[in-house]
Amino acid sequence: MNLIAIYTLWKRQLIRYSRSRSRIIGSLGQPILFLVALGFGFGPIFAKAGQGNYIQFLAPGVIAMSILFTAVFAGIEVIWDRQFGFLKETMVAPVSRFEIMIGRTLGGATVAVLQGVLVFIITLFIGFRPSHLYLLPVTFAFMFLIALLFTALGTAIASVLEDMTGFQLIMNFLVMPIFFLSGALFPPSGLPTALDVIVKIDPLAYGVDGLRGSLGQAIHFGFGTDFLVLGVIVLIFIAAGSWLFSRIQV
Repeated sequence: MNLIAIYTLWKRQLIRYSRSRSRIIGSLGQPILFLVALGFGFGPIFAKAGQGNYIQFLAPGVIAMSILFTAVFAGIEVIWDRQFGFLKETMVAPVSRFEIMIGRTLGGATVAVLQGVLVFIITLFIGFRPSHLYLLPVTFAFMFLIALLFTALGTAIASVLEDMTGFQLIMNFLVMPIFFLSGALFPPSGLPTALDVIVKIDPLAYGVDGLRGSLGQAIHFGFGTDFLVLGVIVLIFIAAGSWLFSRIQV
């Protein structure tokens, strides 16, 4: 495996991210809106139901949300690169398409993790307080797994789509349901049977659960289950994304 090529593609993704200040600022708007509107709006209701501080519950879900959207968008950028000819320049490099896909995925995942860290810092100003600082490395590990999983998913989707006309369909029928049905906004216990099954097959649910547990909230599935499920799905999505990416016509 050509590690230099993978590093170069990873670095390129970071440079693109750092130069797009409007994108960085814009991507923080939605998490802040969720934290303020939902956190303080539903906070009294959540407290009256005996569930405690809603900001404490909501913050890990919003962090996961920011990583999800940033990671999927990073994968979808393959479409833009193909339309404007940048992908063709990359494809002619003397490296395999698998290595190109891995480099882009790692770069996109790193960008998504940085976005998650920014949102985590913002939650501290909103009023969120992590209970177990010694588990922060576990928190970052879950962030990276979530980012890796959904960057690979975004790349797989972009490898199939010809242009951005199907993007809204992906957002409405895949990305948004993944977020809203992950338990990011509501406790995953005591749900109706149908909804409970949906939550259990949602990969983001295990990322949200891992973030909650590592940040001091009640954990539902357990760290072992969360790591195992996320790890297996990451491998599946990377394999699927690599296969689809190898079939791209530029």
